[in-house]
Amino acid sequence: MPKNFKEELLFTAVMAGLMVLVMAGYNIALADGFSNHFIREVLTGYPLALLVAAICDLGIIGPGVKYIFFHFIINDYMKKKQIRIALTISVMMVAGMVTLMSLFGIIVTQNFGGNFFLTYLHTWIFNLFMALPLQLIVVGPIARAILGAVQKKTALKAAKMETNSAED
Repeated sequence: MPKNFKEELLFTAVMAGLMVLVMAGYNIALADGFSNHFIREVLTGYPLALLVAAICDLGIIGPGVKYIFFHFIINDYMKKKQIRIALTISVMMVAGMVTLMSLFGIIVTQNFGGNFFLTYLHTWIFNLFMALPLQLIVVGPIARAILGAVQKKTALKAAKMETNSAED
């Protein structure tokens, strides 16, 4: 888990960056198949989708999920292992982000269909079925590994500085 704002930004950059890239490709493949323009379509839409995802993550979904989790859900069983907390928060984050990013995707592509609600529900379900395993099995572990490596490096650097200052 990120311990400060700098780590939160790094974690969000890795998490959102990978999730948006894969989910954009997934949605474009569902809508248009793998056309000659597939990669260009993914890369063209990526910057705006990443910006929206980062804003949603850092400003709306992330704070909301953490508030709900730490005020209403966490219990002594979860506190025994950090991974239980991380997985529960991840599932809640995916549900929230899929909710907002599916709406974003429909609006950006102007894919309202005949019935907005049914189009949104279809998009939400298909995105949830892809995003949840992607987050839990691939992207989450990658992001946690990168964050863990940075935290370890920071801790080693702090310990080295502490040792040097104690020697002086």
